[in-house]
Amino acid sequence: MSAVIEVQNLHKKYGHLVAVDDVSFTVEEGEIFGILGPNGAGKTTTVECVEGLRNRDGGEINVLGLDPRQERAEVTQQLGVQLQDGQLPDRMQVAEALSLYSSFYRNPADWRHLMDALGLGSNGGSACGKLSGSQKQRLSVALALVGNPQVAVLDELTTGLDPRSRRDTWELIETVRDSGVTILLVTHCMEEAERLCDRIALIDKGRIAVTDTPAGLTERVRTEQRIQFRPSAPLDDALLAQLPDVSAVTRQGDYVVVAGNHNALSAVTCLLARHQIMAEHLRVDQATLEDALLALAGKRSATA
Repeated sequence: MSAVIEVQNLHKKYGHLVAVDDVSFTVEEGEIFGILGPNGAGKTTTVECVEGLRNRDGGEINVLGLDPRQERAEVTQQLGVQLQDGQLPDRMQVAEALSLYSSFYRNPADWRHLMDALGLGSNGGSACGKLSGSQKQRLSVALALVGNPQVAVLDELTTGLDPRSRRDTWELIETVRDSGVTILLVTHCMEEAERLCDRIALIDKGRIAVTDTPAGLTERVRTEQRIQFRPSAPLDDALLAQLPDVSAVTRQGDYVVVAGNHNALSAVTCLLARHQIMAEHLRVDQATLEDALLALAGKRSATA
């Protein structure tokens, strides 16, 4: 794969406030690259510099071989953008919006086909203000793709959606990527990042704390497993506590709760099998992406 977006030592400030401080990352062709972080971390400012909507104060940005500040008009033709706060007139119809936006590009996609492909075929005559949350997000994606871009930037696409609409939108994003569009996804939703992203850059206080795959980020944080079960027969907790992979054993009513390292589950189940005890209602909690990112961000803050 080759990089379609390269950001090196990006710096942006507003007065005395440093919003983005020495941020560097690359987005490879064909991937979904996530920029993740809390509100106010500098995510949107970073991508607005990539899009050419804001001038950077320092650093270099390359989008498909172009500088978005010096060659903004050409970048606009190649880069599809879904803005976090994009608004359309309530009375404008879906087909009207797509037809208008397609006129901005020299090589647009067939907006009628795009409308059908994104599940908006029956909404062409609908006013934008009457669309459901999920339909509005589909329209946002359609507008980002109507210019037939190689790269699409999606900023907080599912904020405010109900769980069903959010998952429908995730499936839509995966379909867009499968069509050959590289996606730069900005989000603060851990579940969304874990579901969609090939790689993630965590931005915290204007700086990148870490960049890795979701699995790689989780692997970096050796948090304990937490194993909970109800034994089918009396069980001496001391047997579990003596296992080298177990760090703690507690009780919650009829349930035994065991904390330990990544080998703890295997050790516990083997011990139970030797004593002919079943682990009923077994539940294992592993480190999540949220656990990993919080730990990594905290580690960076402690060393800053």
